[in-house]
Amino acid sequence: MDRPLSRSLENFKNYVGIKFQLYNSLFTSLPFYRIEKTGMLLSLFLNICEEGYKRKLSPQQIIDEFFLKDASFNKQSEKLDLLFRFIQFVERQVVLFDALEDAAFKFVHDTSGTGTLKQLEVEVEQNKKEKELAKKLEEFSVEIVLTAHPTQFYPGSVLGIINDLSKSLAENDTARINMYLQQLGKTPFFKKEKPTPYDEALSLIWYLENVFFSAAGRIFSFLKNQFPEVDYETNPVIKMGFWPGGDRDGNPFVNTEITLKVADALRGAIIKCYYLEIRRLRRRLTFKGVDVLLSDL
Repeated sequence: MDRPLSRSLENFKNYVGIKFQLYNSLFTSLPFYRIEKTGMLLSLFLNICEEGYKRKLSPQQIIDEFFLKDASFNKQSEKLDLLFRFIQFVERQVVLFDALEDAAFKFVHDTSGTGTLKQLEVEVEQNKKEKELAKKLEEFSVEIVLTAHPTQFYPGSVLGIINDLSKSLAENDTARINMYLQQLGKTPFFKKEKPTPYDEALSLIWYLENVFFSAAGRIFSFLKNQFPEVDYETNPVIKMGFWPGGDRDGNPFVNTEITLKVADALRGAIIKCYYLEIRRLRRRLTFKGVDVLLSDL
């Protein structure tokens, strides 16, 4: 194993694996009904699943063997209730793991290595390729098209918790982490009704507002600062495409009304992003004349 890969795996173990074991233990101490017993029984169920898989047992045989060893669950309703609680518990463990990965990204990945903008800058300057890059960027762009499936996204409430949890994990703020885990324990992960194309669109718009808007801005600022001779006005380097609410692939729930609602939501989202940016600028650009212009804007 090469050294960079080995170092990356070691960082992943330290910043994600070990921290997951540490904070995962908080789940069993949350003040919720039967959650401690759920965590302990889930560990037992995991062992029986691993042993049953080695013995080539079917899923039904593995579950039957689990309940046979723990005779406290006799009624079918009790068994189904426990299995459902297992799913709830694991769902929240996945969220914790996702948040840890987000918080540890810069430690696990080489953000200046191969394939990054920083490496591109170094290679262009070393090989005196500024003119070639400027010409390339006149016709080069990346279009990121967001799509969704009802089973592949978290509700907006859960996305907000993941975002806040990631920040607290990066700061090792145990008190806040515990608070967000408690909130997570009471936040539903699904709705009783199937999400509409508009619901899917709203879920993805969260990513546009909280991830892509700032990320695209940072990339664009980096390119303009490092390669100012490029004309970025005639050819945007980053373009965004949006699938939910506008596709015409046979989805009977996508109609003109839905498309217009999604377009209005997208318009409102980008205006909100710009509005918040202007508010931040107002707190810094407090000079005579400039503050008036920003207030008017």
